[in-house]
Amino acid sequence: MEKETIVPDKSSGKKLYDYQKEDLKQIFDRFDSKPFNFNLLYQLPTGGGKTVVFSEITRQYIKQKKKKVLILTHRIELSRQTSNMLSEFGVQNKVINSQVKELPDQDDYSCFVAMVETLNNRLNDQIFTLENVGLVIIDEAHYNSFRKLFKFFEECFILGVTATPLSSNIKLPMKDIYQELIVGSSISFLVENNFLAKAVNYSYDVGLSGLLKIGINGDYTVKSSEDLYNSLSMQNKLLKAYKERAMGKKTLIFNNGINTSRQVYETFKAAGFDVRHLDNTNTKQQRKEILTWFKNKPGAILTSVSILTTGFDEPTIETIVLNRATRSLSLYFQMIGRGSRVLPNKPTFDVIDLGNNIARFGLWSKEIDWQKIFRAPQYFIDSIISDDAIEQQFRYIMPDDIRQRFAKTEEIEFDISAENKKVMSAGLKTSVILDRSMEHHLQMIVENSEDFANSLELLRLLDDDIADRVRRYSYCITNSTRNFRDWVLQDYKKKLRTRLIQEF
Repeated sequence: MEKETIVPDKSSGKKLYDYQKEDLKQIFDRFDSKPFNFNLLYQLPTGGGKTVVFSEITRQYIKQKKKKVLILTHRIELSRQTSNMLSEFGVQNKVINSQVKELPDQDDYSCFVAMVETLNNRLNDQIFTLENVGLVIIDEAHYNSFRKLFKFFEECFILGVTATPLSSNIKLPMKDIYQELIVGSSISFLVENNFLAKAVNYSYDVGLSGLLKIGINGDYTVKSSEDLYNSLSMQNKLLKAYKERAMGKKTLIFNNGINTSRQVYETFKAAGFDVRHLDNTNTKQQRKEILTWFKNKPGAILTSVSILTTGFDEPTIETIVLNRATRSLSLYFQMIGRGSRVLPNKPTFDVIDLGNNIARFGLWSKEIDWQKIFRAPQYFIDSIISDDAIEQQFRYIMPDDIRQRFAKTEEIEFDISAENKKVMSAGLKTSVILDRSMEHHLQMIVENSEDFANSLELLRLLDDDIADRVRRYSYCITNSTRNFRDWVLQDYKKKLRTRLIQEF
């Protein structure tokens, strides 16, 4: 598909692509065929140009319907960006933020861009009203903070716009607010036609079951996430993943918690990398300085929390690191979408997943039935793969450098599941599985050791392999709690060390 476009109107300085114009036609068809107080939801992926589309909708609606348009956002950065885009389309607009106490000049404007909380306070306090509004556009409509304003605009057509038509509150599904969903072009279409960069995915298995807790919002809690991701082992895994996949590339790291992000900053700084940390406690000036540095610095590393998932556009990003797990499909797409902006010299970008998110949701570019999710959100939520089910598919692969230390051993694999079947068929205790595994590890170490000190070094190199075997063993028995698994792991290592003492 060619990117040739036409200017929609002489008064507009922006151009729309063909796929955007098709969506615009559908939306205006609903304006003409549906009741004036109809609620319509429009989906288009991050990077697909939602702001461009609804800015052109605003321009044409004002011209055709002779009524005003109100655009609602949930963050001040989005308000500014939306206002600037509207201006590029020739739409004179006014931003209603915390500085706007009154609105004596509202007759001078045909469009208003408002922060949700600010407008809600002004309207509830009856400081002012908005007259002759026919269309209300809601940006990032999957957030539920907008619903409180609906009572003031019951006589208006409401158009919600989002990349993911799945409510951020599972108790308030979007189908209860919006009567119809229009689905725009898919991520795969936008990638195939060079509107978005292609994601190259790298997943690192992370044991989450029993460690991460799910909060009332349906996602993992910050505390349990920080307990895991602040650990030395996870910090080392992150640093290793960066060195293997993103060295020298402009990298944005997402974390679930300020403490984790700060720890990541310290880890990378200690390793000699040029890195910055950003969270919502930074001042406006600090944020501006950090983002300017990130934009202009080749190979820059920026670690953050969720502050950059919306309202942030930096096309030069080359790598996205998901240093967190999430059960939110919207957040998953928002995070990866930050790296999807296409440039002439950037056909692809990397995604490093350290939260089993790709296993949980599938590839970022896979086709999704948004209509089904819109109609039956609970069915989708219930179908999310559990951490336990994901981890049962993990398979430890010994790194080449460690494999070389066991060069004298021909077969380093030990199939726990196959061994379990043999033990069960023979009517033996399941502990025999661990005994046989331990004998195999003992053989590996003895075959490749020169002395006792060397054997202990090789034992330490087998930590991940031992943990993987114990994990797979726990799935073969009924008692597979985290505490039991930890006990088995420590007992296994203790017994193996005792056997080495006996051997040497």
